[in-house]
Amino acid sequence: MITGALKSNIDKLWEEFWTGGITNPLTVIEQITFLMYARLLDMNETTDEKRSRRTGKTFKRRFNRKQQHLRWHKLMHIESADKLLETVRDELFPYFKESSAVSNEGTLFAEFMKDAQLMIQKPSLLVRARDMVNDLPLEKGDTKGDLYEYLLSKLTTAGINGQFRTPRHIIRAIIELMDPDATDRICDPACGTAGFLSTTYEFILQKYSSPEGTITERVTNEKGEQEEQTLYTGDLLSKHRRHVDRDMFHGFDFDATMLRIAAMNLVMHGVAQPDIHYQDTLSQGFIDSFPKEAKEGFDLVLANPPFKGSLDEEDVDPEILRTVKTKKTELLFVALILRMLKVGGRAAVIVPIGVVEGETRAHTKLRKVLLSNQVEAVIGLPHWIFKPYASVATAVLIFSKGGNTDKVWFYGLQNDGYSDGAKKEKIPGSELSNLVSLYKNRFSSKYKEVRSKHRFVSIDEIKDNNFDLCPKIYLRDYEHPKNVPTKRLGELFDISRGTIGAAEAMSSAEKFDFITTSADFKKYNSYSFDSEAVCIPLVSSTGHGHASINNIHYIDGKFEAATIMAVLTPKESYKNTSLTKYVYSYLLSHKDDVLVPYMKGAANVSLTVDRIARIKISFPNKRSRDGISKMIFETKESISLLRESLREEEEKYRALVKSVKNSL
Repeated sequence: MITGALKSNIDKLWEEFWTGGITNPLTVIEQITFLMYARLLDMNETTDEKRSRRTGKTFKRRFNRKQQHLRWHKLMHIESADKLLETVRDELFPYFKESSAVSNEGTLFAEFMKDAQLMIQKPSLLVRARDMVNDLPLEKGDTKGDLYEYLLSKLTTAGINGQFRTPRHIIRAIIELMDPDATDRICDPACGTAGFLSTTYEFILQKYSSPEGTITERVTNEKGEQEEQTLYTGDLLSKHRRHVDRDMFHGFDFDATMLRIAAMNLVMHGVAQPDIHYQDTLSQGFIDSFPKEAKEGFDLVLANPPFKGSLDEEDVDPEILRTVKTKKTELLFVALILRMLKVGGRAAVIVPIGVVEGETRAHTKLRKVLLSNQVEAVIGLPHWIFKPYASVATAVLIFSKGGNTDKVWFYGLQNDGYSDGAKKEKIPGSELSNLVSLYKNRFSSKYKEVRSKHRFVSIDEIKDNNFDLCPKIYLRDYEHPKNVPTKRLGELFDISRGTIGAAEAMSSAEKFDFITTSADFKKYNSYSFDSEAVCIPLVSSTGHGHASINNIHYIDGKFEAATIMAVLTPKESYKNTSLTKYVYSYLLSHKDDVLVPYMKGAANVSLTVDRIARIKISFPNKRSRDGISKMIFETKESISLLRESLREEEEKYRALVKSVKNSL
């Protein structure tokens, strides 16, 4: 935790950059990162010098005799702004590049430091930035990580190719679900700013801190109030320290700026030498480039890979394309992650909802491959998770390599503790701790499913839904009555789309009914259908990202239908029966339970004719079906009569008002 005073200093530093003409948030953080890194190098050099004097042992210097003037404490004594700019630009940054050319020089930025550039052009801005960075408490290990997280929180714009900064409370919950150990080898193949990796390190510190190594102190927050802060020292990590510092955390990205920030993020959190590399992880030969220790695969992969974009096949590793032949990066990344795992290794990946519900051949094949290993859980996330970047439906997909899937645990998260809006205000009722607890205890004898919230779904039920892993299909209150047969709508009806655009309705004088999503029929001058039919909207009745159906229609005769409507006409064997009225009655009563869960899409939520054909409905005996439809249609008739009576009374009322008005 950082105090209000420290946040204020960072805010001032941020404003200095913006007023100095550097307004790209990534560039601001990168430039601050360089200055912080220069100071950390000097701090570490000073520490080693003191240890050497005390022990008499030599150490490998970061700065040779001719480079001593580049150490931070020397830079602090340069009074001339022009001289400072000249030294930093012409000597310090070339030093970064030279020292990074050889990986064993002691620098932690390795090969991606070679293109480091000073973007600060105003001498006065560099002086102010230097002085403010000098005041940051980088010597406090427990504060450095929080400090850098606060810097990263200012990334309020999305990057290219669907790169969104993952909210830290979501990352923390996912890590708690996966419960990593100090011996794990952990990777993020699209690490961005290393949010997953740095938060995992915080989790490991907490997990491996004894009661004696857990320190609680009182600090003053930004409101001036006293509150408790807990520091986890990780004192039980001693025998794992080298692994944690050098081989636990592996991150890859193809954005050099992101990599510099990711490396600094981990260093600031306390990881001495994180393995962060510039790499297009989908390209051919990526896994072959792994260090020997990692070639057998990773124990844990945590990732929020890019949601958007597509790649040409010649740019993608053929091994990945053998799993799923597609250009979509979100599918390619999931296939890559499965390949990166060791047998028994596990992954938790945030994916756009299309990965779990998409119906293309590539989407279905990928899910089949995952289910032929072991899919542990699918957790639906609220669509506002990534606001203000985007409003997009996502899910957490948890799977492991090897084994087989006999059932999958589904959970629908509705409250992550933050409001639906760009400001992301905290709200009560967060489900995250309950989610973690339920997941960890899902195999307990005391576990009880809540059908609309969380439950296990058998592989047979998933196969019956064409390998769909969409949470809302399986998490609904409705369950077909036991001992009552079911039928798919495609077994009972011929299903097609309407043929006319919804806006092409004619005047009310036209002869034939024109069915659209509205409650009342419009009119048209010709017809395409001459039958008893049920008409179902293919598009959601409400706005962006929401699934709903307001109106379902029954009609008998000649009519036209809009292209946004599905028209269900009975198959030959069911014509001239009461079937159509029953199905209309059933769907009208159960549309939110039977139809709406099959509406898909991250933005434009919709149904398809093929999906409607696969939907099952309860199909009791004819006597029960006739009784249900009779009840519904009699009620509809009563409502129609009441509406007509109400219209007549309204006309009488308007006539009375007009009469009174004319008499006065």
